Amino acid sequence: MNHTATETPAADDAPAAAEAPPARTRGRRRKAVVSLALVAAIAGAGALSATRPWEHRASSAGQPSLGHGTVVVQQGSLSSGIQVGGVLVHDAPTPVVAAGRGTLTALPAVGSVVAAGAKLYEVDGRAVVLLRGERPMWRDLGPGVGDGPDVGQLKRNLIDLGYADGIGLAADRKFTEGTVIAVKRWQKALGVEQTGTVALGSVVMLPQRAVRVQQLGAQLGSAIGTTAIMTVSGTDLVATVKPADNQLSRFKPDGRAVVKLADGTTVTGRIRSLQRESAGGGDAGPGGSGGGAGPERTTVTVTLDDQAAAQQAGPSSVTVNVVGETADDALIVPVTALVALDGGGYGVRVVDGAGEDAPTRLVKVRLGLVADAKAQITGDVRGGDRVVIPK
Repeated sequence: MNHTATETPAADDAPAAAEAPPARTRGRRRKAVVSLALVAAIAGAGALSATRPWEHRASSAGQPSLGHGTVVVQQGSLSSGIQVGGVLVHDAPTPVVAAGRGTLTALPAVGSVVAAGAKLYEVDGRAVVLLRGERPMWRDLGPGVGDGPDVGQLKRNLIDLGYADGIGLAADRKFTEGTVIAVKRWQKALGVEQTGTVALGSVVMLPQRAVRVQQLGAQLGSAIGTTAIMTVSGTDLVATVKPADNQLSRFKPDGRAVVKLADGTTVTGRIRSLQRESAGGGDAGPGGSGGGAGPERTTVTVTLDDQAAAQQAGPSSVTVNVVGETADDALIVPVTALVALDGGGYGVRVVDGAGEDAPTRLVKVRLGLVADAKAQITGDVRGGDRVVIPK
């Protein structure tokens, strides 16, 4: 609180100003968080003025000076949740770079879905198959090749696709005789030469079990090289939002959210990630600038619990409501009604009686939830009381 003056409740106000001992479950950390939240809330309310006229000791007689107004203490619910507009998009766009050499002879249609084990595109008339894996291929895999994690990835795919049935193949890092058998079975199903060797460039390793073709970056007849020939994404839809920096504290990894879809349906979700990127749209990556124009913003990704509802709505605008704390049956005042007290803590000036000239008394209060420039208070205050605020 950037106040230049503080007050101590007058002696005759002492009974009203007495504060109940804080609950044992509240520690110093909780108090610090509340104080920081209160400063932020008051800053957002434009309440960081140099002084409040009634906070000077000269006004301690109970009569606020000019420049004040009053507001009624409300009784109801207060929530720290926040709503931010966003979009529903397909998850994890990933560029696909073709390995090896050759000419593109077939490309998938935009919007088509390709599952692991199926053809993704074609080079020199030969199918390039999608397989699942975190590591891209960097060498031919066949008999005599050295042990490595890429061998383990290939064997895991052969097992998952059913080509290792009955031969006891394990998803280890060794290219065994059983691996040769499984590869030949797979090649026979593809209708290609059964060599037992998987050549570099004949498969694409991506993390997803199935991908959706988002856009093409090359044309038929183009020579493959180091640029992406297409961008694919996951088949699931996720909600993404770009909150302002002063809203980021509400978005906690693994936190819960409620997403309102374009058709009015609401689905629950989980905050998966917060990723910094430039306003120009370039992905900043870990510590990167993204190369885009404009200031950096943080993109928040929310995974959805009900994909059927999301797919029915399709890519569209959404509203993301971050679930926060809620205080029910609370006494609520604007944060601008709070007065910093000598020795710490806060109070409010309660108006006794009706009319503009009614006297006021300073009452010490204890803060609860602070959200949306409002504060939950407890103390010698009741719903319907009037308290002083600046105009």
